[in-house]
Formats: sequence, C-alpha cells, structure tokens
Amino acid sequence: MDTTSWIILGVAAVLLVIVAFVMFKIGQDRQKKIFNDTVGSADQKKREIIDEALKTAEAKKKEALLEVKEEALRSRNELEKEIRDRRNEVSKNEKRLQNKEEALDRKAELFERREQSLSAREENLSQKIADADAKRAEITRELETISGYTSEQAKEHLLKSLEEDVKKDSAKLVRELELQAREEASKKAQELIVTAIQRCAADHVAESTITVVQIPSDEMKGRIIGREGRNIRALETATGVELIIDDTPDAVVLSAFDPVRREVARIALEKLINDGRIHPARIEEMVEKAQKEVDNKIKEEGDKATQEVNVHGIHPELIKLLGRMYYRTSYGQNALKHSIEVAHLSGLMASELGLDARMARRAGLLHDIGKAVDHEMEGSHIQLGADLCKKYKESQIVINAVESHHGDVEPTNMISCIVQAADTISAARPGARRETIETYINRLKQLEEITNSYAGVEKSYAVQAGREVRVMVIPEKVSDADMVLMARNIAKQIEDEMQYPGTIRVNVIRESRVTEVAK
Repeated sequence: MDTTSWIILGVAAVLLVIVAFVMFKIGQDRQKKIFNDTVGSADQKKREIIDEALKTAEAKKKEALLEVKEEALRSRNELEKEIRDRRNEVSKNEKRLQNKEEALDRKAELFERREQSLSAREENLSQKIADADAKRAEITRELETISGYTSEQAKEHLLKSLEEDVKKDSAKLVRELELQAREEASKKAQELIVTAIQRCAADHVAESTITVVQIPSDEMKGRIIGREGRNIRALETATGVELIIDDTPDAVVLSAFDPVRREVARIALEKLINDGRIHPARIEEMVEKAQKEVDNKIKEEGDKATQEVNVHGIHPELIKLLGRMYYRTSYGQNALKHSIEVAHLSGLMASELGLDARMARRAGLLHDIGKAVDHEMEGSHIQLGADLCKKYKESQIVINAVESHHGDVEPTNMISCIVQAADTISAARPGARRETIETYINRLKQLEEITNSYAGVEKSYAVQAGREVRVMVIPEKVSDADMVLMARNIAKQIEDEMQYPGTIRVNVIRESRVTEVAK
C-alpha cells in the first residue's frame, strides 16, 4: 500500500474518532437533560407531597385541637354539674342537720319540762307515800287491836292460806294434765299393744329345777345304783346332777339348777335304760353322746329362733348362746320363748310406728342373751348381755336395747323403748310367769310398808296378787288435792324401790261418813 493510502486511512480514522466523540458528547448532553428533567419533576412531586402532608397535618391538628377543646368543655360541664349536685346535697344535709338540731333542742326543752314535772310529782308522791305509811301504820295498829293478831302473825296466816290455794290449784292442774296425757297416750299405746299382741301367738313353757325319768320297773333302780352305789356315783360325777331314787314307783328324779346338765343326764339315763348295760364305762360313753346331742339341740334351737323371727347375720357364738336359753327359765317362763315373743312384739310395734322392724326384732331377740351365761359368769344378765353384744360387733342400737330394757340405762332410741315395752308385755302376760310364795309375800309386805309410811294414811291393802294397792286416808288430814300428790309420790317410790313384773295400780281413797241415830 502506498503513502497516500496510509494518509487517507489516517484521515478517515481521525474523522471517525472525531465523529464518535461528537456523538458521545451529544448523547451525554441529552442524558443529562433527561436526568435534569426527571430530577426536576421528582422535586416538584416531593414539594407537592410535602405541601399536601403539611395541609393534612394542619387539618388533623385543628381537628384534634377542636376535639380536645370539646372534651375539655364537656369535662368542665360535667365537673360543674357534679359540683352543683354536691353543693345541693351538702346544702340539703346542712338543712337536715339544722332541722335535727332544732328538733333536739325542742326535745331537750321538752325533757327539761318533763323532768321538772316529774320532780314535782316525785315530791308529791313522796309526801303521799309518807301519808300512806302513816295511815297504814295507824290502820295496822287498829287491825291488830281488832283481830288480836300481830302483823307477822297475819302475814304467816295469809301465806299459809295462799300456799293451800296454790297447792290445790297445782294439784288440780297436775290432775288435769295427767288425765289428758293419759287419755292421749293410753289410746295410742293400747292400739299398738293390742295390735301387736293379737298378731303374736307365742307359746310359753314352765320349767322347774327337777326332771323325772320314767323307768320300766323298780328292779331298774338297783341296776342304776349299782354295786355299792358305783353306777349312781359315776353318773352324778359325769353329769353334775343329783339322782334322787326313793319310794316313788317307776321314776327317778334328776335334780340340778343347771337345766343343760339336767338334760344331758336325762338323755344319758334314758339311753342307759334302753340299752340295759349300766356300768361306769358305759355311763361315760352315754354321757358323752348325750352331751353331743344337747350341743346339736342347742345349735338347732338357736338357728330355729333366728329363722322364726327372720333375723340373719348373727354371730355363730351368739346363736349358740340363744340355743342355751332354750334350757333357761325366768319365773317359770322359758327364756328363749320369751326372747322370741319379745322379738315378735318389737317387730310388730316398730312396723306400726314406721321404724326398722328388722332391727327391732334383732334387739328383742338378743335383749336377754346375758341369761345364757349369768349362772357361769359374775355380773347381771344386763351387763353380761351388753358385753357379749359388744364382743360380737352388734350395733349400738342393739347394745342400748340390752342395757336399757330394765331401766338401768336411759334408752337412746325408739327401738330400745319398744323392746322395753315388749319385754314388759311378755312378762306380764297372764300365765307367762310364776313366783315363789316367799317372793310374792315379800312384795305385798313391801307395798304396804311404803304406803303406810305416808302421813294421813289410815290403812292400806295390797290386792290382786300385788298388782294393785288401795290406800285409805284420814279425811281430816288429807284433802282432795293432797290425794293427787300422794298417789303420785307413792307410785314414784314404788318404781324406785321395788322390782316387779308388769305394773302396780295405786288407788288413794278418801271417804267421809256421818252417822246419826233417830230416836
């Protein structure tokens, strides 16, 4: 390539550079203009936004100030209203206090006037009292002169007269209340008792301390006695029962206070008589068999008693003790039959009263359980029975019924009272019990001694086998009012000092007789 070409190329390159630079400069100016236009528009918008924000803020500020002013105005109005209300209330209270003060002043003035009036009256009354005392003293002297009594004697006479009047009134009131209570209580009690007795049909058995065993012939007596009396001694030793062999034909008498031992001896002797072989070894064997039979009988009777009265859950030891009562008696009344009868009566009366009949029957059945062991252990059958019931976990109701059925302990529930009443009914039933002549005579004597110890009693008689006492009083010494109190006191003393089955009626009789003879 030649030089010209290189020059042309160089000039072209320079021109190209110049053109490129010019174009770059033009583009840069254009971008700058566009940028300036854009920045100016943004500033304008910014100024517009700021102006708008300032305007909005100013409007909100004015609104907030307006609300604050309104709230302040409202609070101020409420405060002023409250202040006005409180001022009105204070004003009313001040007015009320002022009225009260005025009323108090008026009352104080009225009281002062009354005090002055009362002082004047008091002076007047003092003068009148002094005059009355003087007149009374003068009248008293005149009365003493007229009557011949001093004031103390007259007062004593008046008190005595008042005492007699009060005594008559109190006796009359006691009599009326007693009659009313007896009428109401007796009617209800009679209905309950009659219903219970009508629905209870229990057997009764009388026992004694001897048992008679029939033998086929008198020749058997010799065999029972044995050579030199060894058989009878062996039998008495094994059973603890006395054999009485006398001239009574075809009979041997067994005597013992323990009916269980007597029953064992009876069974053993009957077995020996039927067997025919009577010697000490055979006697011991038969006594052992008889003892087992009696033990089984005791358990059977105990089970039978619980089933008869429909009482379950009794401890087996208590059932055995109930069976032992089959061979115990009280005044000739079989103890087990008596307990069954009391259980039936207690259940019937409890049903009539709406109480627990099952618990009443249980308490009635166990009320005399102590009699099964009272001949073996020290203590009364009441305490022994309560201890047995506690030992075998009976309920407190049953324990209290056992303790209270003779009145030794206060009953704590209605069932105990029912058992007490049922026991009395069963014991007092005609034919249920019998007494010895000595006990009967002693009770009659004690009844007459108690009634004769009262002042004004002329004579007294115990009648109807000791179930009634008739007291004859001297009419001049005992008034009608005194009769009521005397009968009540005699009955109370009999209850406290005597033991007896059933009830005793006290009749106080005051009779005045006037006799004149026509000639």
